[in-house]
Amino acid sequence: MNPRERIAAVFGVWDFPKRRNRSQRASSWTASGGSSETDVAETFDGEASEAAARYARAIFDLAKDAKQLEVVEQDFVKFAAAWKESADLRAAARSPLIDPQEKADALTAVAAKIGVSDLGRKAIGVVAMNRRAAELPTIAAAYRTLVARERGARQVEIVSARPLAEAEKAAIVESLSKQLGAKIEAETSVDESLIGGFVARVGSRQFDASVKAKLDALRLALKSA
Repeated sequence: MNPRERIAAVFGVWDFPKRRNRSQRASSWTASGGSSETDVAETFDGEASEAAARYARAIFDLAKDAKQLEVVEQDFVKFAAAWKESADLRAAARSPLIDPQEKADALTAVAAKIGVSDLGRKAIGVVAMNRRAAELPTIAAAYRTLVARERGARQVEIVSARPLAEAEKAAIVESLSKQLGAKIEAETSVDESLIGGFVARVGSRQFDASVKAKLDALRLALKSA
């Protein structure tokens, strides 16, 4: 049973038609229930594993059918914040010693506590039950990339050495938008180890304008001189 069928089995409310061409229904699947490798390759920028990409696509299709794309997107934002803040959550999700059912119960309990929707909780639970809990951040990122593209945009992560002012963020977004030829939806975070400047990540591509990168390049040049 593929990821979408597993999710559907738990959700118990969706029927899945056989695959039609993309112009008929972008979210259709093959008669066997899975997306093709071509679909996966075309959907992402190369950073998501094949399994994570398939789970993200399955959740995306279900959320789209339920008209809850943005609801689940916000679910993943909440869960990502909890993941980042809690070392215990990360350790539990990654541990191979915890029974999958217990892990699913624990993760969905956390999800409920932080206000994740019913659809989002069930998706997280199914991922954990199928021993993919460690990949939840990657699945979440892949899902959000799909949603951004549904809106005709590209998802970008901007990491800076200090919090960016709105004018600085707008200038970076405008520059990236021109380089990529697409509308940009940006998330920001802070990493003081960069010393100054910023790093922007778009899928597997990275634009590094940090002071740390410049210093590393200088050190390399001095070593080879």
